[in-house]
Amino acid sequence: MCGRYATTRSSGELSAIFESSDDTAGEVGPDFNVAPTDPVPLVRLSPEGHRALCVGRWGFLPHWASTAAGAARMINARAETVATSRAYAGAFARRRCLVPADGWYEWVRSPEGRQAYYMTPADGSVLAFAGIWSTWGSGDGERLTFSVLTTAALGELAEVHDRMPLLLPRDRWASWLAAAEEPTGLLVPPPPEWLAGLEIRPVGPAVGDVRNDGPQLTARVPLARGVDVAEPTLF
Repeated sequence: MCGRYATTRSSGELSAIFESSDDTAGEVGPDFNVAPTDPVPLVRLSPEGHRALCVGRWGFLPHWASTAAGAARMINARAETVATSRAYAGAFARRRCLVPADGWYEWVRSPEGRQAYYMTPADGSVLAFAGIWSTWGSGDGERLTFSVLTTAALGELAEVHDRMPLLLPRDRWASWLAAAEEPTGLLVPPPPEWLAGLEIRPVGPAVGDVRNDGPQLTARVPLARGVDVAEPTLF
């Protein structure tokens, strides 16, 4: 999975969709070009056991990390190794979260250059990426951080990139958040018929610059001549 996605719903909308409290203190705003270390919404269980919408920074920091310098390199955790990784295993066992998203971006290289694609539900519904979270630092410097789990891409998504976020259909949200004695059973990709509801949309090159934002980034563009999602050259 590449390091960009979009999350544009308000905290009120997300709280209603995920049936959670809103603990964001007004910090959630539309972001059509989320990049590593950006602050974005996530849903986790509160100490009291209810769902809470919070703001976390994309880029996992284990509590033992000496600095925050490595956060941008820890935006993704592989589903195949998350349960045994020194950095991620504890969070996977006890601190799982849902990461709301409208869609995510990937790039395909062709002789004509790079073509960006936006993967998003065709019906406009929200996506929930499987995530894990951690708190890092102390006092005024404490921050909530998270990583998105990735897995092998399936179906047509594999023609764009060999990895995809671990996507959680609504009926898996509760089990992902809940404590589980054997959480590795949760690392199952969604069924093919659910994935078939995703649109693979060619979009313009502006999303490649983190300074760009706005709904124009997700607008469909004509596919460049010679760029075919059915036969990409992956990188």
